[in-house]
Amino acid sequence: MADYFENLVVQKLALIAELNDPINPELYQTYDVKRGLRYVDGRGVLVGLTQIGDVIGYEVKDGQKIAVPGKLLYRGYDVEDLIKDTDSHDEFGFEQTIYLLLFGQLPTRNQLEEFQSFLGTRRILPDNFTEDMIMKAPSPDIMNKLARSVLASYSYDDMAEDVSISNNLRQCIDLIARFPTFAAYAYQAKRRHYDGKSMYIHNPLPELSTAENFLRLIRPNKQYSRLEAEILDLALILHAEHGGGNNSTFSIHVVSSTDTDTYSAVAAAVGSLKGRRHGGANMKVMEMMDDIKANIKDWSNESEIREYLRKIIRKEAFDRTGLIYGQGHAVYTVSDPRAILLRDKAAALAKEKDMLEEYNLYCTIERLAPQVFAEEKNSDKKICTNVDFFSGFVYTMLNIPRELYTPIFAMSRIAGWAAHRIEEVIAGGRIYRPAYKNVLAPKIFIPIEDRK
Repeated sequence: MADYFENLVVQKLALIAELNDPINPELYQTYDVKRGLRYVDGRGVLVGLTQIGDVIGYEVKDGQKIAVPGKLLYRGYDVEDLIKDTDSHDEFGFEQTIYLLLFGQLPTRNQLEEFQSFLGTRRILPDNFTEDMIMKAPSPDIMNKLARSVLASYSYDDMAEDVSISNNLRQCIDLIARFPTFAAYAYQAKRRHYDGKSMYIHNPLPELSTAENFLRLIRPNKQYSRLEAEILDLALILHAEHGGGNNSTFSIHVVSSTDTDTYSAVAAAVGSLKGRRHGGANMKVMEMMDDIKANIKDWSNESEIREYLRKIIRKEAFDRTGLIYGQGHAVYTVSDPRAILLRDKAAALAKEKDMLEEYNLYCTIERLAPQVFAEEKNSDKKICTNVDFFSGFVYTMLNIPRELYTPIFAMSRIAGWAAHRIEEVIAGGRIYRPAYKNVLAPKIFIPIEDRK
């Protein structure tokens, strides 16, 4: 009964808050507010400078946006070249990507091997951390547990408040190394506590890559194929960095600008990435694809697929938002290079897993969705398939549980976050303080005995 009345009180207070907080949308135009720090045409407001990553999807000529094929640069290098080099040497490339992002240069063979070895030694969690911080306090949401693990790391660091560059670097490398272990152990604790299933705690092996270790940690038998590890490694490379303007990386800059500790800044970024408008987007893609697969009888019938996409856009199907998830991007217009690279590599895995029929369905939707969007909206706006469209499918083929999809994103993006954290500490020097316009007129105060 107490819970019942408590809920009534909360609902009543929520209604009061909702009724008192709306803002007339027209006021945003009146005061020329850049909502979401974006201009009307979708371009981001320039708020900082970076040398870490660049996202290219259009050029601006004479004040007009001109769509161009997408490019993703890490420290000035095209990520496609980084991946080609990885493939040509038949090795895993995420560790080289981390080195490049942190230190701004491509490592020599000796530098890379030394860095890989050091990273490997940092994967095991501090004494008693697994039991006290993860097993005794499991969470139904792995991203929530990941953020808590980052904050808990503060208590295991005797130099947690030291913001020198060398200490920042040590802390960042530790977090990069431990994120896969945090996520895997949090998943195992969740399995036992919330799902009633067996829990398997394996130690990470220092000689293995990040991708290999993660697959080893989440599987009862610790087994994985070379192709499975390679495509997960590719996904980690592609998600590692995406410029300073994406929400979670911007969060790192904002929080770091206050001169706080590394753990507080990184935890804020994890919280940002958790959102479905950001790192959780691939979950919406998977939910949409579940709906599409359930409602389209013949996955090879393009006419049937096209008509169902129309229903989604018309808000007649799936979640009635009118959105085809995994289509469109804030920067990329003609193409998202990450989606192309992941799609092409996924073909081999689909063949190995006997999932080519489903893979072909994804490719058909990728091709048809921009056409249907243009027809339904009567628009010449260019949209392309983004990386979220294929990443969830890849993780499905890897038999990775859905609750780990966004944590995998975090395992990768911590490399970019770390680089931006250090960049802000070195080159920032000024706390972020944007302005908000108050649009509520002053009120005359009413004593409590006169209020109605």
